[in-house]
Amino acid sequence: MADPRKTLLLTGASRGIGHATVKRFGREGWRVLTCSRHPFDPRCPWDGGEDNHVQVDLSDPNATMAAIEAIRGKLDGRLDALVNNAGISPKGPGGARLSSIDTDLRDWGKVFHVNFFAPIVLARGLKAELSAARGAVVNVTSIAGSRVHPFAGAAYATSKAALAALTREMAHDFGPLGVRVNAIAPGEIETSILSPGTEKIVEGLPLRRLGQPSEVADVIWFLCSDQSSYVTGTEVAVNAGQHV
Repeated sequence: MADPRKTLLLTGASRGIGHATVKRFGREGWRVLTCSRHPFDPRCPWDGGEDNHVQVDLSDPNATMAAIEAIRGKLDGRLDALVNNAGISPKGPGGARLSSIDTDLRDWGKVFHVNFFAPIVLARGLKAELSAARGAVVNVTSIAGSRVHPFAGAAYATSKAALAALTREMAHDFGPLGVRVNAIAPGEIETSILSPGTEKIVEGLPLRRLGQPSEVADVIWFLCSDQSSYVTGTEVAVNAGQHV
């Protein structure tokens, strides 16, 4: 028997924004499918658990393409929302920022496979299911996609800028299928991957504080809900005014 609940597919669910997003959609009664390079952690406090998890290394294009069938097997022909949240940002020795001069070519490739190529591979591979549900796609970009950031590396920043442009292209291409595509660009969010020195950035923000993962999840929820039914092709800044 088909599950009557709406379904979200989320990459990068294990911590931070992804974790908060699972909980946000869970409160709304959605079924959440998660993708991660790690096996399901039984400590994750959401329904469905391992049955709703697909282990896949999004830095491997062959594994990403192969995962489409595994995901499709967990769907009932419909996918109401796809949130491309997974992202990687390699660091140098001691956590140093990797610039465009010193980032290894293989690291560029891995970053772009996870941050840029995986979102379109998943959306394109599941376009029939997204269209059947008149669903929504949300790509998670970054403040670093529009300005040089003191901690985010060059590969991460340029991959997020490319993802913002891809969001526009996807909105154009998926719109006739009834699928909306938007992006959110978080700024300084209080997660486990914050770099030392972030407090200096926060001092200069108009709102003078870090964002909470739940505040980002609320915007993701809005963009996947019927409340944003006429919104597509946009990138929403969630950054306390860091861009002004």
